[in-house]
Amino acid sequence: MIPLSLDEIATVVGGTVAGDGSVKVTAPAVLDGREAEPGGLFVAFAGEHADGHDYAAQAGRAGAVAVLGSRPTALPTIVVEDAQAALQALAAHVGVQLSDGLTVVGLTGSQGKTSTKDLLTAVLSSVGPTVATIGSLNNELGVPLTILRADAATCFLVIEMGARRMGDIAHLASLVPPAVAVVLNVGQAHLGEFGSRGAIATAKGELVQGLAPGGTAVLNADDPRVIAMRALTDGPVLTFGRAEHADVRVLDLTLDRLGRPSFTLRTADAVASVVLPLVGAHQAFNAAAASAAGLAIGVPIEMTAAALATTSLSKWRMELCEVPGGITLLNDSFNANPDSTRAALDAMAVIEGGRRIAVLGEMLELGEESESEHRIVGEYAATRADVVIAVGEGARAIAAGAGEHAVALPDNNAAIDWLRQTLATGDVVLVKASREAHLEEVAEAIATSARLR
Repeated sequence: MIPLSLDEIATVVGGTVAGDGSVKVTAPAVLDGREAEPGGLFVAFAGEHADGHDYAAQAGRAGAVAVLGSRPTALPTIVVEDAQAALQALAAHVGVQLSDGLTVVGLTGSQGKTSTKDLLTAVLSSVGPTVATIGSLNNELGVPLTILRADAATCFLVIEMGARRMGDIAHLASLVPPAVAVVLNVGQAHLGEFGSRGAIATAKGELVQGLAPGGTAVLNADDPRVIAMRALTDGPVLTFGRAEHADVRVLDLTLDRLGRPSFTLRTADAVASVVLPLVGAHQAFNAAAASAAGLAIGVPIEMTAAALATTSLSKWRMELCEVPGGITLLNDSFNANPDSTRAALDAMAVIEGGRRIAVLGEMLELGEESESEHRIVGEYAATRADVVIAVGEGARAIAAGAGEHAVALPDNNAAIDWLRQTLATGDVVLVKASREAHLEEVAEAIATSARLR
C-alpha cells in the first residue's frame, strides 16, 4: 500500500473522515481485523450475522490505524455509503499511482487459475518484487485487496480473476487494466450461473477485452473457445499448449512415481527442460501458460524453467503427503468442478502404490446439469480408482456413476471412520470436492491417523 492519509483516501472514495484525517495508512487493507498489520486499513462490512464495525478495536490491537466503513468506529474512520465500491475506487487510484513502474498480469480460466498464478508468481519473483493474489481471493473484494498490497517497490502484480456473472471480469480488469491477460480454458465451473460454455467463454473473454493499450493476450492453443479470443484484441497474442502452432509448446511429457511432470518447453527461439515439484500432468500446461506470460514480459524461457522448479502451490491444492504407515495422500480439497476432478483423478492414477481410493464430495454451481455431471464424474472415477467414496447427499450421483466401485457415506465423519478402519500400507488417497464440503477435514484425519490395517 502506498502511504495515504485518511483525508486523501476520503477524497478518492467520496467519503468523510470521522476522527483524525491526518492519520496515514501505510500497510495493506484487510477484511479480518485479526490479520491487520501495523499501519493497515480495516475494511468493515455490516453483514446479516455480524457487523465488522464492532471489530474495529480488535483490528486496532493488531495494528490497524483506521477503518473504511459505513459508520464511525473506535478507530479513525473513512465513512462511505458503500464500502465495497469505496475499496475498489481506492484500489483503482493506487493502481494509477503505481502504473509507471508496475506490470499487471490478469489471469482467468475455469480451472487451474490458482496453480498457474502460483507458477507465474515463482517466475516473476525471480526477476523482481512481485505481489500476487493470496490463495483464491479473486472476486470483487479479493482483487482490490491484492492491488492494495502493491507499493512503490513492486515490479509485478499478478491478479487472479473469477466470475459468477457476466461483466464481473470486465469490472475487475478496469480497476487496473492488465498489460498481460492469460486465459487458461473454458470449462464447466459456474455452469449453473452462466448456462452454457459459450456464455462462460464470453465472460472469460472480458479479460482480453480489458487489456491495457498494446497489452498481450496469452491464450490456450488447445482450447478452441480460448484461441477464438484472438478476435477480441488488436494487440499481440502468445499461445501455449501441445498444439503444433503454439508459441510455447509442451513436449516430451513424462511423470515420475509420484505423478510429478518433467517436460520440454519449446519456443521459436529456445528450448528448456522443466521438472516440476507438483503433481499431475495438467500442471505442465499450467506451467506453459506461466511461461508464455513470462515471455510476454521479457523473461527468457531458460530463467523461467529454473524458477518453475521452485514453485509451491496454495493450500489444499494437489498437496502431496506421504503419511507415516505407507499411505500417499493427495489433498486437492480446496475446490472442484468436473474438469478439475478428472485431472486430479488422472494424477492419482499414475502415483505408484496399491489401492487407489478417491474420496469425492459435491461439485457446486453446475445448475441443471449437476446430477448428470456428478454421475459422469463417478463413471470416470471408476476407471481411475479401486474405491470411490462419495461423501454427502450431494455426491450420491457420483456413487451411482461409480457403480460397484462406490461407497456412499453421509458425511465427513463417516468417511473418516471408514478410512481409519480400512486404510492399508500402499494406499493412494485423493480427496476432492467443492469448498463448502470441507473435505480438508477428511484429508487432515488421514494425515494424522495411526490406525492402519
